[in-house]
Amino acid sequence: PHPSYFSPGVEDFQENHKREKHYGKRRNGDRQQNKRENQRRKRSSKSVSEPETSEDGDDEEEVNNDGEVRPELLSPEELEKLKEAVDEKKKLIQSLRGKPWPMKQKLVTLRESQLFVEKYEGALGKGKGRKLYAYKVMMTKKWMKFQRDFENFKTACIPWEMKIKEIESHFGSSVASYFIFLRWMYSINMILFGLTFGLVMVPEALMGRPYGSIPRKTVPRAEEAGAMDFAVLWDFGGYAQYSVLFYGYYNNQRAIGWFKFRMPLSYFLVGVGTVAYSYMVVIRTMARNANESGIGDDNSFNFSWKMFTSWDYLIGNPETADNKFASITTSFKEAILEEQESRKDDNIHLTRFLRVLANFLVLCCLAGSGYLIYFVVRRSQKFALDGLENHSWWERNEVNMVMSLLGMFCPMLFDVISTLENYHPRVALQWQLGRIFALFLGNLYTFIIALMDAINLKRKEEKVVKYNITMWEASLYNGTGSENSTAPPITIHPADVPRGPCWETMVGQEFVRLIISDTMTTYITLLIGDFLRAVLVRFLNHCWCWDLEAGFPSYSEFDVSGNVLGLIFNQGMIWMGAFYAPCLPALNLLRLHVSMYLQCWAVMCCNVPQERVFKASGSNNFYMAMLLVILFLSTLPAIYTIVTIPPSFDCGPFSGKNRMFDVIQETLESDFPAWFSKVFSYASNPGLVLPFILLMV
Repeated sequence: PHPSYFSPGVEDFQENHKREKHYGKRRNGDRQQNKRENQRRKRSSKSVSEPETSEDGDDEEEVNNDGEVRPELLSPEELEKLKEAVDEKKKLIQSLRGKPWPMKQKLVTLRESQLFVEKYEGALGKGKGRKLYAYKVMMTKKWMKFQRDFENFKTACIPWEMKIKEIESHFGSSVASYFIFLRWMYSINMILFGLTFGLVMVPEALMGRPYGSIPRKTVPRAEEAGAMDFAVLWDFGGYAQYSVLFYGYYNNQRAIGWFKFRMPLSYFLVGVGTVAYSYMVVIRTMARNANESGIGDDNSFNFSWKMFTSWDYLIGNPETADNKFASITTSFKEAILEEQESRKDDNIHLTRFLRVLANFLVLCCLAGSGYLIYFVVRRSQKFALDGLENHSWWERNEVNMVMSLLGMFCPMLFDVISTLENYHPRVALQWQLGRIFALFLGNLYTFIIALMDAINLKRKEEKVVKYNITMWEASLYNGTGSENSTAPPITIHPADVPRGPCWETMVGQEFVRLIISDTMTTYITLLIGDFLRAVLVRFLNHCWCWDLEAGFPSYSEFDVSGNVLGLIFNQGMIWMGAFYAPCLPALNLLRLHVSMYLQCWAVMCCNVPQERVFKASGSNNFYMAMLLVILFLSTLPAIYTIVTIPPSFDCGPFSGKNRMFDVIQETLESDFPAWFSKVFSYASNPGLVLPFILLMV
């Protein structure tokens, strides 16, 4: 049907308007003719060409006047018809997208409707009694413009939104999903940093005892000479070790400052609260993504899904669009071949053998990486007993460098092994993600097991040191008392007081070193593997034997899976070690901030769009699911150490207690009524807590 069918009052109004204009011209014909004669008399002294031009201009003016709508000549019924026609055209413009018309007809109808609205909507505001309608129209337009401007302002206020949109237009939503995930992780770490910095580090720095007042806040005399050396500070020893950055610096005083701030209680609650907040945010984000995602199975109606949902409408770069077009074409060919090959059983035994062989090689790599990490951690413990200052830089940082190198080269080896399996690229990507996940998780838990051995050694050493300190104090007291009982007590500088090994600070230092080495390895790999490779390909291509851009080495592609998994496991180390090193959220916040700018620059300058552009519609919840698993597995070691291992006797806010969670019971007994303590003890009974947790799960 023609568009005029949907606006029946428009043609009647136009015919009536033409007849009214005709009668109006006849009534005013004599007046207009006299006006033209007077104008010709005034210009009679000019040349012939000028009057001709003037007559032409008068004719044009007459035509323009004929095309205008004069509201004073319209009756109230015609005005109402005109308003209805304008409203119908507006409704047609809004619903035009859903009309089952060809695109050419839609464009013509849209253009005609817009011209009609612009022409007659302004005329309705002329004349008395119609100013209110014109005011409403004007305010509606201004309100719509304000809404658009406000939405643009909100978009501009979102951090890095324009950078991510630019990357999305060049590389598609699959690459942009990584940067969106990185920005989300940045916001989470901002909250964690605010909690630890505002409720733990700042109160201790402002209201706690100053540096040098007690032994736990003083560098030992034997370490003062090299406490400010760069190598020592780079390993977070010296003055960095005896600062608010680590667990051992905090005092076990129950209330500090004039504000009577409960530091041990705040330290424990912040550690528990950060984990609880992380669980809440991750689960809530997963639920929101599940509600926003569409319902559908990619395995059923395969060709229909490919036909109607394959294109990524956020692509704005021609090269990426060509790659996406080729990817869709290839996916159709692969789907057809899969349907054909699914009925064949050729070489099925060879395929199974190669896949078993590939999995066996992957298991060997995982076992070898785990054993290597365990070996270097045990070796580093021997170096620590001998004194780290007697060893080289590599021997001091061997654990961190080995873990970073394994995380960098093992995924490449897995990619080479996956060529034996002959999987579909989508299935191969899932296997690759699973293997990298197992690699990182195995390395992390091997590192934790080795740290547990180190903690046990520190606890044995602590018993010996505690006995020696007791004997030293007794000998010091007996020596001063035997000579002169009225002599003033001997004052000993805190730097000279013997102290025990603080295993909590040791654990925090290991995690901080691991984060720093992993960050440096990532940035160096980015500069060498992407930037220098792109420079060589760009400037040596014209003088090389083959095409470097099309062949080897070519420009690198952005590895979405490897970067996402690296980001997730880096966050897992933050959750695991933040209780013993409150500075970890701040370091991770700085890392994420630098990574956003550096990786945005690298992906735009050094990388090329992927040959197979995957849509990111199902990636968000996949990332969140892996993050939730890592969050659960990362909190288990921290919970184990808090619940089962006694704290050190002379460092940290929980020194002198049997367990770290005893601070809760102490607060309930001192600051709350007795009945509240009993209610809390009954409510925290494992017989009630475990069924509640199972019910929630």
